Amino acid sequence: MSLDKYVAFAAKSFTLPDMCVRLRSTLDDPHSSAEDIGQLISADPSLTAKVLRLANSSLFRFPSQIETVAKAINVIGGEALYNLVVAETATTAFKHFTSDLIDLDKHWYASVYCGMVAKSLAMRLNVRGAERFFVMGILQNLSELLVANKEPQRYQSYQKAGKDALPHVNQLAHFGFTFAHCSGIILENWHLPIGLYYPVSFMNDEAKYASDVDICVLALASRITLSQLEKESYANIELFTPEIANKVSLDMEVVSNSIEYAEQETAKIVALIH
Repeated sequence: MSLDKYVAFAAKSFTLPDMCVRLRSTLDDPHSSAEDIGQLISADPSLTAKVLRLANSSLFRFPSQIETVAKAINVIGGEALYNLVVAETATTAFKHFTSDLIDLDKHWYASVYCGMVAKSLAMRLNVRGAERFFVMGILQNLSELLVANKEPQRYQSYQKAGKDALPHVNQLAHFGFTFAHCSGIILENWHLPIGLYYPVSFMNDEAKYASDVDICVLALASRITLSQLEKESYANIELFTPEIANKVSLDMEVVSNSIEYAEQETAKIVALIH
């Protein structure tokens, strides 16, 4: 299958819940208010409970209890609330495209871990909307499940290729595209904001690194995740390639702190979003 066919299959077999679409529309409407957003979320008791659990989690570290959606909006903002809803939706998408060839719990853990590292790095760099990196980290490898589900034999061939090269290099060799690029196009087709889908689409495209810090942050988070969760194969990979180092001004102490943050918080967030 070609990249276009994978994207078309994803679009046909899974669509974002109506809540995501309506929330996005409300946020983009200049005449809408925080009350409008709160009423929309509050109409879904299950989603309300999940959003409040996440808003009170270590993801935001707010010093006092957030008890209502209205307070969540006032404290973390509408865009952060939207990102939480998308993160919650992601679990449904992951389960929809599940494959016997992939340990879904392990895949989900790695995705959340990448999101936690990316968010931590973005916060330390004072990048606008740092919480969206959590969602990007979760979603950047969504299409691996899709590929394994749709073409298991081709995916098994990719798995057996060995790990002498980074995963995205092997993906290009086997499929003609990277999983991140495929995921990014799927997110664009789901009409997610450009601030979510664009960095995911191009996180493995070094030609884009010089002009986009968001892409560099996500690429660095992905490399850190590989180095920590697949140490047997990738413990010694270069984290700061010259292209990333030219755009991202961070030292290894910051990287270590982001790793510690991800290790402490990922299991908690995985338990909250399931």
